[in-house]
Amino acid sequence: MSEKLDLSQFEKKMIIRRMIHPDIEKIIAMQRMCFPGMEPWKVEQLESHLDIFPDGQLVAELDGEIIGSCSGLIINFDEYDDRHTWDDVTDEGYITNHNPDGYNLYGIEVMVHPEYRRMKVGHRLYEARRDLAREYNLKSIIIGGRIPNYHKYSEEMSPREYVDAVQMHRVYDPVLSFQLLNGFTLMRINPNYLPDDKQSNKYATLMEWNNVDYRPKSKRHFKTSHPVRICVVQYMMRQIDSFTDFANQVEYFTDVASDAHSDFVVFPEIFTTQLMSFLNEKSPSMAVRKLTNYTEDYIELFTDLAVRYNVNIIGGSHFVKEDDDQIYNIAYLFRRDGTIEKQYKLHITPNERKWWGISAGDTVRVFDTDCGKIAIQICYDIEFPELARLATDMGAKIIFTPFCTEDRQGYLRVRYCSQARAVENQIYTVISGTVGNLPETENMDIQYAQSGIFAPSDFEFARDGIVGETDPNLEMVMIGDVDLEILRRQRQGGTVRQLKDRRHDIYNINYKK
Repeated sequence: MSEKLDLSQFEKKMIIRRMIHPDIEKIIAMQRMCFPGMEPWKVEQLESHLDIFPDGQLVAELDGEIIGSCSGLIINFDEYDDRHTWDDVTDEGYITNHNPDGYNLYGIEVMVHPEYRRMKVGHRLYEARRDLAREYNLKSIIIGGRIPNYHKYSEEMSPREYVDAVQMHRVYDPVLSFQLLNGFTLMRINPNYLPDDKQSNKYATLMEWNNVDYRPKSKRHFKTSHPVRICVVQYMMRQIDSFTDFANQVEYFTDVASDAHSDFVVFPEIFTTQLMSFLNEKSPSMAVRKLTNYTEDYIELFTDLAVRYNVNIIGGSHFVKEDDDQIYNIAYLFRRDGTIEKQYKLHITPNERKWWGISAGDTVRVFDTDCGKIAIQICYDIEFPELARLATDMGAKIIFTPFCTEDRQGYLRVRYCSQARAVENQIYTVISGTVGNLPETENMDIQYAQSGIFAPSDFEFARDGIVGETDPNLEMVMIGDVDLEILRRQRQGGTVRQLKDRRHDIYNINYKK
């Protein structure tokens, strides 16, 4: 009788298992073959993956050789911007933002060794991910997928048209076609997802697979949010020698705001009077007229900074001489898209009239921005409640108040009124003031300020209605987040509802413009 054939010598054993530290160098070498021209993993990134979420890092092994891998982390996807990048969602590849209590498995890479493709390696890795989502009871798997064949069609198709063609099977894409076959559906197309992915022209398709076995694990639920980040500059008035010195200071603060991903940076009222310190003019009225010669330089500077640093700038205020030969105190909004708006100061203080001959504007304006509607009310204007009510009725959710006061009493008038406007109108208010001194500049010799961001007073807002504030009389910035969605909810169902509960039957404000 012949011996039985030993079948084990013919077996090829492919397994999917957790990644371990000895795999790291092999995975990096495989990645260079899979994605030539793209930056591979760093050793410390993969080590971070294993330290933070080892269960989410998988490899495919055939007869002891690594032939595929995938990496992932758990997040609450609702906490991320719709237009997020790979760096945003992976904390630049280190997954330190992994959230064990999250709802979504986010896949950040899948690769298969070029010599082992068409062996269902990718399919096995995706199935292992689905098993992981079920094991962790996650709502879905989300991936940002490359579209590596798009560069062949980019001159004739938009990314949207290309994706549609792949979905209709008129065009084949090795990644997108595979993901569709594995049960993933398209959520959106994100630009600039992977800066070094030239084949995809930096685009990625955001795809999702829903876990039908998901069981809600708590009563937690998400509320929508509309966050806006504001950087308030408390600006030091000091002697300078040129407009360049002024521009350097302003750019420094704009850079700080941009680094913090601020939506707005706010400068104080008439802080451009710092330029008077080198104008060598003792007469305040003549110094103001000389100052107006820098209007175009001021506007060009702030327009450039807003676009270059991608931040909306409330450019404090500046004295401007207009065609009627009158001088006005004007606050400018420099949007980050390069457009410009302006708000005239409506109430002129006795000091401004006496020393500088400033004329009053006559229009309340509200401006559209990429963060909603805002208004600007310069210093003294915030002390007249009718203006804030008009701006609120016109849709403003934030009122910015650049101010310049020389003593604590003047400052407190601005502060208390700004806080009152926030409560009365259920809006956010922001004040930004000057500190320091200009000893050689008549009528601008001393300053007093404590800048801040204020909210209505109710449970969902900051305690004491103060989002944040600076220290008194120090040059510094204060950065705070406000949420416009909370305003909407509180106006509808807060403890008190000042806007809804107004007695229109017995009083109203008549805006004559």
